[in-house]
Amino acid sequence: MQYNITTMKIYTKKGDSGNTSLFGGQRVSKSTERIEAYGTVDEINSHIGLAASYDLSKKGTDWLRTVQEMLFTLGADLATPPSSKARIDRISEQDITFLEDAIDEMEKNLDPLKNFILPGGSQPGAILHVARTVCRRAERATVACQETDNISDECIKFLNRLSDFLFVIARYENKEAGVREETWKPERS
Repeated sequence: MQYNITTMKIYTKKGDSGNTSLFGGQRVSKSTERIEAYGTVDEINSHIGLAASYDLSKKGTDWLRTVQEMLFTLGADLATPPSSKARIDRISEQDITFLEDAIDEMEKNLDPLKNFILPGGSQPGAILHVARTVCRRAERATVACQETDNISDECIKFLNRLSDFLFVIARYENKEAGVREETWKPERS
């Protein structure tokens, strides 16, 4: 028996004119808020992947893997207008609750914050702080998109909670690695 297996080409040349397709087929400019939003979500996912390439706690590895999968769902959600006939999973309250539960579990093992901390620490901790700042940018882009397009409130809530999660997991992984947090102490004149 012979199988005819075709592979997908990486390049299609369809985007050479500065347009891309949303799920469902609608063509839009690559400069739209929607494309900025889900492109920035992809960037978060890449930073998380980089952080996960280092030695992390077992819990941290598991949480980050789950978040990476959720970010693919979020990207698809942002790339699919609600009017599209494409059937996809969407970000849900359950996804937001997952982040909240993980934050609560990590915070049980962390000292309460009394000062601002400087982003950094271990290599994965520092990268997770970068991912947090990129997440805030994705949230801003998604809010801007929602002002002109139909984006679910859950997408924005998820990004808001994700930035909190990334802050806490950076602290958690720094503690697990035995790296002390540096607090910000402004010089007073």
